[in-house]
Amino acid sequence: MKTFLALAAACFLGIGFVAQQHVAYREPLDEMLRFKLLAHLIRQPVWLLGIAAMICGQVLSAVALDEADLGRVEPLLATNLIFALVIAHGVYKEPLSREVWLGGSLVTGGAVIFLAFGQPHGGRTTGPSSFRWLVAGAVVVVAAGLVLAALPRSLRTKAMLFAAAAGMLFGVQDALTRSSLLELGEGVPVALRSWQPYALIIIALLSLLLAQSAFDAAPIGISLPAMTAVEPIIGIILGIFVFAEHLRFTGPAIAAEVLGLLMIVAGIGVLGRSSFLDKPGPAARQGGGPG
Repeated sequence: MKTFLALAAACFLGIGFVAQQHVAYREPLDEMLRFKLLAHLIRQPVWLLGIAAMICGQVLSAVALDEADLGRVEPLLATNLIFALVIAHGVYKEPLSREVWLGGSLVTGGAVIFLAFGQPHGGRTTGPSSFRWLVAGAVVVVAAGLVLAALPRSLRTKAMLFAAAAGMLFGVQDALTRSSLLELGEGVPVALRSWQPYALIIIALLSLLLAQSAFDAAPIGISLPAMTAVEPIIGIILGIFVFAEHLRFTGPAIAAEVLGLLMIVAGIGVLGRSSFLDKPGPAARQGGGPG
């Protein structure tokens, strides 16, 4: 049952990402990184359906995680990229290139191997005042650095760096969600006195803006993989440093984890070399979006 739930969650996440990218790609490029982009998207029914599908996927993944441990469910959730590529292949007229399929498979396979062999376990509750949260702050700083590095780059590079930054913030969002739920378990007043729920709202908005900006810049085969790969890895890193979880450190496990990370890097490199036609800038797009 947990396998079915996890795969269903991955499918819904894939549907959600395709729907969001389908709409965001038609927005003007000068709206990237501006909340005006979200203001326009929220009025689009297809985009709202994409958000609803993503929420359904997150709910199903939460149910799956309630029945099984993280190490068994997360690798299945990582297949949302393959679902997204298959769905995008069926929706759009042009077939996805061989490089996109190869890159997407490497990214997904690498994430699955890393998560399956890492199998985070253990851990404990971390209070709001713990210095461990500085690690989450460092992740936010690195994500901001990726955004700044992306500004003078090409659309392809912008999309991949924005997606990586979004994935990092999604990982922070996961950690803040877990902490907020733990605080809520001690009572609403306790949760409201904590900073995590308020930080969660801010990080959720920023991660959504970065994700849609990546979708605005490039097709899903280029804009999604980095996001898909980075989020669970950052989640595991924060689990180790914030919640004191443990990875498996046996010889075979370490070798597999390194292999998984190398596959992710190689897959993103392949995607970076795949064929991609830059969409026209704002001045050339006054007549409308791509058909």
